[in-house]
Amino acid sequence: MGESTMPKMISLLSSLLQRVAESNDIKSITKPQKVSIFHGLSPPTISIQCYLERIFKYANCSPSCFVVAYVYLDRFTQTHPYLLINSFNVHRLLITSVLVAAKFMDDLYYNNAYYAKIGGISTTEINFLEVDFLFGLGFHLNVTPNTFHTYCSYLQREMLLLHSPLNLVISDPNSSLISAKSANAKLFHSCLIEDDPTSHQQHQQLAV
Repeated sequence: MGESTMPKMISLLSSLLQRVAESNDIKSITKPQKVSIFHGLSPPTISIQCYLERIFKYANCSPSCFVVAYVYLDRFTQTHPYLLINSFNVHRLLITSVLVAAKFMDDLYYNNAYYAKIGGISTTEINFLEVDFLFGLGFHLNVTPNTFHTYCSYLQREMLLLHSPLNLVISDPNSSLISAKSANAKLFHSCLIEDDPTSHQQHQQLAV
């Protein structure tokens, strides 16, 4: 899939998660990190961006699912501070968060067996990952429009920083994936434009 049909949010989210994972990989050298069900024996050979692009291409879920998945990841890491996103767990966390977001957001979505094939894991494993993720979130799946706008605005700011001459980094991987809340809700539309024109139409109305 070419860059012209790939939403900006995919590259933004992958870039953000890449920085967080690399930072925590470095920390793990001096400070051992707790292993969870999401950890693999070794880091996958596929990059985070290619993995996200693969999920977007084959899962055919609405673009808003990726923003909601990002919200879920942040909630999960805040409630589990011992579980740091790194190269060993980021892929499984991604496929699971998108799966849960698609089920909550979209009228139509693929089953767990199909997501397992997309993610390169077994159906049994993704079933366990989904249950663990849901309990980890405390089944707190609702995302208000205001929260949705906040995370989109943050991703938009990340894009501006990535293209700035100084290439500044404002996210703090020590705490959570998002470090500050933005009041500029209008930026949320830029996260969803450039959607794949071949994907089926699905609702993007968030539950209040």
